[in-house]
Amino acid sequence: MSYRLAVLNQKGGVGKTTTAINLAAGLAQAGKETLLIDLDPQANTTSGLGIDKTRNLTSYEVLFNPSTLADSVVTTRVKNLYLLPSNANLASAELDLTQTEGRETKLKNALNLAQHDLIIIDCPPSLGLLTINALTAAESVIIPVQAEYYALEGLGQLLHVIQRVRETLNPKLELLGVLLTMYDKRTTLSGQVYNELKDHLGDKLFSTVIPRNVRLAEAPSYGLTINEYDKWSKGARAYKQLVKEVIKRVRN
Repeated sequence: MSYRLAVLNQKGGVGKTTTAINLAAGLAQAGKETLLIDLDPQANTTSGLGIDKTRNLTSYEVLFNPSTLADSVVTTRVKNLYLLPSNANLASAELDLTQTEGRETKLKNALNLAQHDLIIIDCPPSLGLLTINALTAAESVIIPVQAEYYALEGLGQLLHVIQRVRETLNPKLELLGVLLTMYDKRTTLSGQVYNELKDHLGDKLFSTVIPRNVRLAEAPSYGLTINEYDKWSKGARAYKQLVKEVIKRVRN
């Protein structure tokens, strides 16, 4: 069965989608057949890989009809990387799911049909039913956290949600790690946030930090991964290091 990893933060603008895209691409380039799932109605993962958002078959259709999974998945330019795209139709899924039996396990049931080595789920920036579906389907979670003063505040809520899902829907769910993003080594604050997270999380904090990097911000507007856009950039080097850490943690 595929190893399933959710990338989650209820706050937008923390590098969640950037992490999902570049982690998935890096794992694919490392030889892992990887399926990236866009579970966000904003569909930034889909457009960030240069995929048309007007497709008829998306993650919405798969949630309500798992048999459409194979037809909904598209290939990308990156070898071994596949995408289940999203579009604005997914915005209605929260309401539609509330009226559906087994609403928390829809994604899990669909992914039982997947044959990929790894599945990366880019969650929406909210804690609604789409995110609960992702956490119910996943084996582990990565939480990207911006290097800012309030980093720990939202993290506590996320860890509580993960614990609740573990207790009620998915006893195998675990935190793979917290990833510090938008790190600026020139500022004292970034260093302080890293140290504070390390004190609270220990080895659950990835040693890799993702720097604040213009090339990372530019790449999605061209529909490219950071390795395609500028493989020598600080951002590309950081995500290569993260891929190594994730492979090691998943193996263990």
